[in-house]
Amino acid sequence: MANISQKITPFLWFDKEAEEAAKFYTSVFKDSSINGTTYYGDGAPVPKGTVLTIGFTLNGQHFTALNGGPHFKFNEAVSFVVHCASQEEVDYYWNSLLKDGGKESQCGWLKDKFGLSWQVVPERMLELLSDPDKDKANRAMQAMMKMVKLDLPTLEKAAAGE
Repeated sequence: MANISQKITPFLWFDKEAEEAAKFYTSVFKDSSINGTTYYGDGAPVPKGTVLTIGFTLNGQHFTALNGGPHFKFNEAVSFVVHCASQEEVDYYWNSLLKDGGKESQCGWLKDKFGLSWQVVPERMLELLSDPDKDKANRAMQAMMKMVKLDLPTLEKAAAGE
């Protein structure tokens, strides 16, 4: 595994899809890489040589994926937020993370094909929701609550009272 300088690393438990997931995520996010793989040895509950863990980095954030068996599943209690600078970036990550079996939710949330929850959020939305003009912020919130994928132009219009 790579030398990791961050103190906390998200550790993702998969049944047997850890390597597939790491390859998928590193294909979606720019500046990403696979950092190293460990394998099960003799006496493991799976065949020797099966991937145990795989380390990967997405835009500077290190993750570890584990093939731990079917005991635990992802749920919405933990998700990753993708902060986007534009609607084009929202569209890219939304479509990429939904590819091959992901499921849309609401308010910018989705689950990818592995069941991991993501929030794809334009940074401007956070500014609109925290605007000192409470009416403007409320209009943006009300518009967001009706959305599946977040649409920044629509949020901007709602905040402006259009």
